[in-house]
Amino acid sequence: MQPKYILFDVAGTLLHKPAVFTSIQKVLQQNGFDFEEKKIKAQHKILSECYIFPDQTDVTFYQKFNSDLLFSLGVIPNEKLLNQIFDACTYLPWEKFSDTHYLNETKIPAGIISNFNSTLKEKLKTFFDVEFKDIFVSEELGVAKPDKLFYQKAIEKIDINPAEIIYVGDSLKLDIKPAQELGLNAILIDREEYYPAFENRIKSLNELNNYLC
Repeated sequence: MQPKYILFDVAGTLLHKPAVFTSIQKVLQQNGFDFEEKKIKAQHKILSECYIFPDQTDVTFYQKFNSDLLFSLGVIPNEKLLNQIFDACTYLPWEKFSDTHYLNETKIPAGIISNFNSTLKEKLKTFFDVEFKDIFVSEELGVAKPDKLFYQKAIEKIDINPAEIIYVGDSLKLDIKPAQELGLNAILIDREEYYPAFENRIKSLNELNNYLC
């Protein structure tokens, strides 16, 4: 069935904070722990699949998340180390992935669905000079991923057969599973190839053209 609409996740799909991993690596090195950035990034990704991120994160959330991250690396967390990581990673800038130029090239309508607060709409304008047909944020709809109701509300607003909607996200738990269950053509963006066993995945947004034929 010919796709008529592309729906995108944001964090990890269109935008990211690459400085997070170099910052964590630096703090760990300063405390006598030497890890490759690639290892930290991989553990962070795996752990992220086990967490539900709130619309607005705070120090309490990240102290728990970073504590589990350290345990996953074989490091016993302590208050000093956790505070150093939090301070080093707070307010780091978002950056767009290099392959998001695809947004300017696609000819079919595109929308956004994200566990984010209402500031997302203005934030997207600072990165992309494209007009998204719809922007669905969890704070405004009162429901968040992976709740299927969030996706259902978006589908109803888009008013297109789910089978004719491509959905692109980076999380199997938050994005792909609920989208598939509602009949969306869900595609995993897996730039680092963390999930080789998952078939319906792409390594770059440019590969989406293969699904538009």
